[in-house]
Amino acid sequence: MPQVNPDILSWARETAGLSREAAVRKLGIKDARGVAAIDRLIALESGEVAPTRAMLSKMAKKYRRPLVTFYLAQPPRRGDWGKDFRAPRPDRSREDEAVLNALVRNVQARQGLLREAMLDDDDDLAPLTFLASVTIDTPVTEVVASIRATLGLRLVDYRAAKNPDDAFRLLRTHAEQAGIFVLVLGNLGSHHTDLGVQVFRGFALADDLAPFVVVNPKDSAAARCFTLLHELAHLWIGEPGISGGDPMDPVEVFCNRVASSFLLRDEELGAFREPLTKSLNAWAGAAATFATPTPASTETPGSTRHQARPSTRRAPASQ
Repeated sequence: MPQVNPDILSWARETAGLSREAAVRKLGIKDARGVAAIDRLIALESGEVAPTRAMLSKMAKKYRRPLVTFYLAQPPRRGDWGKDFRAPRPDRSREDEAVLNALVRNVQARQGLLREAMLDDDDDLAPLTFLASVTIDTPVTEVVASIRATLGLRLVDYRAAKNPDDAFRLLRTHAEQAGIFVLVLGNLGSHHTDLGVQVFRGFALADDLAPFVVVNPKDSAAARCFTLLHELAHLWIGEPGISGGDPMDPVEVFCNRVASSFLLRDEELGAFREPLTKSLNAWAGAAATFATPTPASTETPGSTRHQARPSTRRAPASQ
């Protein structure tokens, strides 16, 4: 049986977000022959005792790592997933973060397999040209125009969707037709590993043949539309990574602006009238009035009057 580097055991547990006490419980390690359960785990992680194949299988399952990982010479380096753009939050647990890391690895593995399959089918497959085609110094209007042209989706068609779910499906379909793989995914195949929006809203994995965008299904359908557009902006500027929480990074702010401008043009936003009073109810009423579709009979072709359904967009600050 191949030797196991004990550093791998510690690394796998820690990256799973587990303390030694939690790992002992998950692995079912018990006190035995006068040795406390936690001391038995310490002996495994220090190399004093070699793990059995059965114990390695348990670790692989509970730490969410392939069994072969435990036979590596050294702990693997973190994959190139891009940047973590999320602002810190106290309600993200170590275990949530470990599940998120496993989820990103899972999608990255799918991406690699898909890329290989695509190359096997077509050796001359042309790379996607829109990836990293702009920067955050590019005017937002130019980025929005590029995304619209690449997706081939007119704003009027998006706004004609019957409800937010239909709007998201339409946006997702056009993104996939443009060569972007969109997953609505927020766990590792079990509701026990569900991740809320406080952990992440979406992430983008860049690849010149098979870029992926993942959107958290825990969000509302309207919010998922915004998140998908936000992650598309990440691909356009060549800055993949994980998004969620209050935007602090300039890249996040820019991607929010792109998503907002895609859904609501500047000239339309200029028609918004602030309420006379500053109460929350007054602002809510003003926003509802602004978002109410104008009857089709009063609209003329080419009019820029706001016709968006209120439920198919959200404020940029919620990204």
